[in-house]
Amino acid sequence: MAFLQGNLPCFCVLILCMAVLVSSHNRYYTSPSVPRLTDDFPRVPISNGFSKAYGASNIQVINGSMATLALDKSSGSGLVSVNKYHYGFFSAAIKLPAGLTSGVVVAFYLSNADVFPHNHDEIDIELLGHDKRNDWVIQTNVYANGSVNTGREEKFYLWFDPTEQQHQYSIIWNNHHIVFLVDNIPVREFQHSGSFFPSKPMSVYATIWDASQWATHGGKYPVNYKYAPFRVSFSEMEMSGCISNPTGTVTSCSKNTPSSLDPIEGPEFVKLSNQQISALGWARSKLMFYSYCKDTSRFKVMPPECK
Repeated sequence: MAFLQGNLPCFCVLILCMAVLVSSHNRYYTSPSVPRLTDDFPRVPISNGFSKAYGASNIQVINGSMATLALDKSSGSGLVSVNKYHYGFFSAAIKLPAGLTSGVVVAFYLSNADVFPHNHDEIDIELLGHDKRNDWVIQTNVYANGSVNTGREEKFYLWFDPTEQQHQYSIIWNNHHIVFLVDNIPVREFQHSGSFFPSKPMSVYATIWDASQWATHGGKYPVNYKYAPFRVSFSEMEMSGCISNPTGTVTSCSKNTPSSLDPIEGPEFVKLSNQQISALGWARSKLMFYSYCKDTSRFKVMPPECK
């Protein structure tokens, strides 16, 4: 987040310390104050916690803790976690490519499609490039048991320029709900209220790839490789939860205490606080511009959770 430079009156400095004025789609907002969950968990070195999933020549790991992933005409690139997880807290600090990025998708997500190709689960944070300016948007999505034709997408404008510096994108996944957070602000909560819910161990992925067919205005604007390579940086990776072996049996859970640092059953993680609920309402009222729950062209009968 870019801070204003120069000499400011004392009262302006005080206001800036309390809240930062931010913009989204030519509108200005004040971001709400929320607990910094990303401060609660240890960071995992990329060199220890991840391996190269594809596009190895387009991946550069710096000092073990930061990775730069690139997309060019030859390939995109991606990292995959060494371990699989069954519930937990997952986070990455991401700086997106600047300039014309139509058709480009940067993703931080969980999936088990490698183990369950026909009935996989997936929890997605996808950052979609734009055909002009640096107006990236974030798409969140949930798949369960191979429901690839009935994704639960919701899209939001960001309230900052995500190309200037890194911002934190996080996922809480436990038996109670899934929460998507940006700079610790909840933008979406998906409750575990029925059979549609990811339930199998998943790996964590960080990728950049060409999604020209759908990413920018429904595929109207494909990737323009005149501006390649497109580079994204990932750092401050956090993965705390129950680690599972390939058969799906839970073998260990990285719980520091039975309370605040437990993303599985800790009181700060099984439900949102009043402060987080207020911030969630702010994000959804100010920044959300698409929800599957309002898309009657896709769903003649709305999914149960929409009711």
